[in-house]
Amino acid sequence: MSLFEDDQYRWRETYFVLFPAKNRPSLDKVRQALSMAAEQLELAGGDADDNGRFESITVVAPDDFAAIDVSFLSGDEVREQANQLADDMTELGCEADVKARIRELRRYDGRFDVLHFEQVGAMEEESDDADGMLNPSTLLLVLDCLARLTDGAAIDPQTGTFV
Repeated sequence: MSLFEDDQYRWRETYFVLFPAKNRPSLDKVRQALSMAAEQLELAGGDADDNGRFESITVVAPDDFAAIDVSFLSGDEVREQANQLADDMTELGCEADVKARIRELRRYDGRFDVLHFEQVGAMEEESDDADGMLNPSTLLLVLDCLARLTDGAAIDPQTGTFV
């Protein structure tokens, strides 16, 4: 089940982890890596293809008032988007080491969509400052974990920057 269908959560933003599709991990490896990254994370659901390779999972972080849906995509559409992101990032101008990372994006044909959700509830109805509760630390932790696991790169597509 997607968190879009859960009234307790509101979508905030989407990030990508781009990587070579050949580095797509198994669902078990993703579960293990996320569990080792932070004990307070709750892993829900989890789908794999017939070979046990990762398809999707939901990560809940009650202490951070957040949850994350992660799903896998691959193919020409991902490669085209990676090339477009690389073009956009190059236009922004950057240091030599960042240019090398941008060039790497062009070879990526696998992607995790990382959808960040905020937990909403009764406090939101009473307060105009509901944004103050959401803690981005789980999002950053998950992005880093997935990027390391796949030898890929975490990207904020809205700003065109590495995370």
